[in-house]
Amino acid sequence: MSEPLRIFIGFDSKEPLAFHVFSHSLLRRASGPIAIIPLVQDTLRKAGIYTRERGPTESTEFSITRFLVPALCGFQGHAIFCDCDMLAQVDICSIWDEIGGSPRECPPWAVMVAKHDYVPRSAVKFLGNAQTAYPRKNWSSMIVWNNERCRMLTPQYVNKATGLELHRFLWTKDEEIGSLPLAWNNLVDENGQDPNIAPKILHWTNGGPWFREFETCSYAEEWRAEYRAMTGGY
Repeated sequence: MSEPLRIFIGFDSKEPLAFHVFSHSLLRRASGPIAIIPLVQDTLRKAGIYTRERGPTESTEFSITRFLVPALCGFQGHAIFCDCDMLAQVDICSIWDEIGGSPRECPPWAVMVAKHDYVPRSAVKFLGNAQTAYPRKNWSSMIVWNNERCRMLTPQYVNKATGLELHRFLWTKDEEIGSLPLAWNNLVDENGQDPNIAPKILHWTNGGPWFREFETCSYAEEWRAEYRAMTGGY
């Protein structure tokens, strides 16, 4: 039996519904075993793994904790990180078909990301959080990790590095940042999206339909359909 594909999802106490609906969408479509692991900041603090103070530009509780994934995996094997404000439209296990057929057949990369050329439309996003613009923004919202090549991301480093160092992937070489098709991290209602691309993972980066002020956003009905499937129609 093959090992489960480890999928770490950022958990934020202000968006628990988003986390659970996304998890359900992954489980419902997976063709092989997957292990969903919530990145809960409070738990990581209690374990002494995460010690840094929350910065003013961290709009979620997992803004920085995502970079602990390789260490949490013992720097072994592969894993995926995703923000919680997403929805899977396809089998997550099929991602290997896009990038080499299997983890062992993939090229020697440290991470693979959707390399958005993304400029936010607004200075404010969900719950009044400030929108911070910087190069490579949203590259880190979905990461396929080759954990062994990310040994520089020790808890000590992650707890001290600046947010921009981490999110701009300055801790690795540019040639070790592989490319995922943008369909795997489709930024809903944002710039730079090709209308001809069928989204594989929807990403409401500025706020999704679980927030009242975004209940009429694009693909809101797809999210509500998943919610109904999860709750048995309630």
